[in-house]
Amino acid sequence: MINFKRVIKQGIINFWRNGIISFASLLVMVVTLSVVGALILGGSMLDAGLSLLRDRVDINIYFRTDASEKDILALRDSLTAIPAVKKVDYTTREEALSDFKDRHKDNPLILNSLDELSDNPLGATLAVRADDPSRYEDVARYLEENPIMTENGINIIDKVNYYQNKKTIDKLSKIIDSSQKLGFAVALLFAVIVVLVTFNTVRLAIFISKEEIAVMRLVGASNWYIRGPFIIAGMLYGLLGSIIVVLLFYPATSWVGGATANFFGGINVHNFYLQNLVQIFGVLLLTGLFLGAISSFMAVRKYLSL
Repeated sequence: MINFKRVIKQGIINFWRNGIISFASLLVMVVTLSVVGALILGGSMLDAGLSLLRDRVDINIYFRTDASEKDILALRDSLTAIPAVKKVDYTTREEALSDFKDRHKDNPLILNSLDELSDNPLGATLAVRADDPSRYEDVARYLEENPIMTENGINIIDKVNYYQNKKTIDKLSKIIDSSQKLGFAVALLFAVIVVLVTFNTVRLAIFISKEEIAVMRLVGASNWYIRGPFIIAGMLYGLLGSIIVVLLFYPATSWVGGATANFFGGINVHNFYLQNLVQIFGVLLLTGLFLGAISSFMAVRKYLSL
């Protein structure tokens, strides 16, 4: 316990003693963690934006006007039971007519034409949302393979707009797949850069103390006793760097919050940042502590082998 306290104390002393080098190492850590934080926020915002797009994409099933509500509800229940289907919304004929009138309330010609008709010309509809855009083809195939017929032997489904929306659905699926691959590649690239930059910066701080390391080895200090203060100093870089980045992100996200709300369909990065502040700080803190500790551990190895 005495040695542990000495290691911590010496690590703090090393941090303050090497003023310029500590400042440079801390600056690199801040930049590094800023990149990590930006990747976290960017990836989360992209996922939220894509989820919003997923929820807005669906396929509509339009029924004949003579289709019975019993058959439509039976089809709705069977679609809901499909694992790929997330939600099925039922719109009755009366609701469809009311919505149509609301959409064309400024067009008296259309409204007058509807009043001339003796019956409601619109059929009921089902709006089907899948958990993934690529699964809509399964729904369309299910409808083709399991038709429901009227008493006259005619399919109660008048039209399914899947094939009209297929290009949009396929494009969204490609965007989601490409964004996930790109996000992984960018994160991996920055992780390598972060480790290299942090390693070399901490190594510079250790280079200044190489003679001190040599003397400690001559008097019989263990490798862990020598390495310990540098690891503590590296973890201090991570601790202070994560606190600085969290403080800097508050005004930065506030500044770009309005722009992200417009771009991501109402998702404000500043609000997202505040709602997930504890988790973001936790990730940054653990990342900073890990990078500082592992970089110091690796950088001091060279001088322990001299």
